[in-house]
Amino acid sequence: MEWLTDPQIWIALATLTALEIVLGIDNIVFISILAGKLLLESQNKARQIGLLLAMVTRIGLLLSLSWIIRLTAPLFTVLDQEISGRDLILIAGGLFLLAKSTYEIHGKLEDHGPGVKIPVHPSFRSVIVQILLLDIVFSLDSVITAVGMVSQIWVMVTAVIIAVVFMILFAAPISGFVDRHPTVKMLALSFLLLIGITLVAEGLDQHFPKGYIYFAMAFSVFVEMLNLRLRKPAAP
Repeated sequence: MEWLTDPQIWIALATLTALEIVLGIDNIVFISILAGKLLLESQNKARQIGLLLAMVTRIGLLLSLSWIIRLTAPLFTVLDQEISGRDLILIAGGLFLLAKSTYEIHGKLEDHGPGVKIPVHPSFRSVIVQILLLDIVFSLDSVITAVGMVSQIWVMVTAVIIAVVFMILFAAPISGFVDRHPTVKMLALSFLLLIGITLVAEGLDQHFPKGYIYFAMAFSVFVEMLNLRLRKPAAP
């Protein structure tokens, strides 16, 4: 029980939990956009299942640390570039995110074109499958970050559980806010494009400082909040 009085353990848990929440924001946005394409009565269920799948995926990866370590070993070389299993997953996930975000942006632009559009709702199963695929990609990056920060497995698992509970509590308000503001939704899709490019670059060992990316995203959100405030009608 010495860990109860070890301040370093609690600092590591708090730091890792905060980091897991930050890394999970893009996951919430993606899940919210996918769930928003379902019928209204199925959206909350899809969000909760998606986040629970994210938690199960991350914990499962944490309990398979030896496999995670092997993923970073080079499998083959292409044009003097060593490619590992992690690289393949990041590249595939990044390309999928780029394709999906581009498709969603195109769909939003087409919705504002001439003519009456009849909305077509995807099946619940197809949405869950897409969420699961992206959960694997986002979870891999999150788990590798956790392994690099903390050595105690229970601290990693606890941080993941706390972060997912936090995301479940705030997923519905975030989804509602995104759905009510089309420009915010377009901004979120643009963020997913940026994340997709970053994943592909990471898979090719071209590392971008995460701080610059998050600062750019935070600044864009700040500007959009100002725009929303200006567009809000003044009270009589």
